[in-house]
Amino acid sequence: PKEPSGSLSSDSIKIKKEVANAFVKRKKRASPYEWYFEYYKSPMEQMHERCENYPPCDYLSDQIGFSLAYNRFFG
Repeated sequence: PKEPSGSLSSDSIKIKKEVANAFVKRKKRASPYEWYFEYYKSPMEQMHERCENYPPCDYLSDQIGFSLAYNRFFG
């Protein structure tokens, strides 16, 4: 039903929960390993973040590569 202003009312755009669940699925974790890696970062990822948070290292990693830049500043 349309309102006098010409827009649809909020009641006309609501759908039932069962219908919504048919096309909106929640992603489920396949294994405990996926759960673990979702919450804990690998040492390499921690190194990347450390370099990205230090502007000289971040700039140099774009020029000569991550491993050389990281070793220069933190190695």
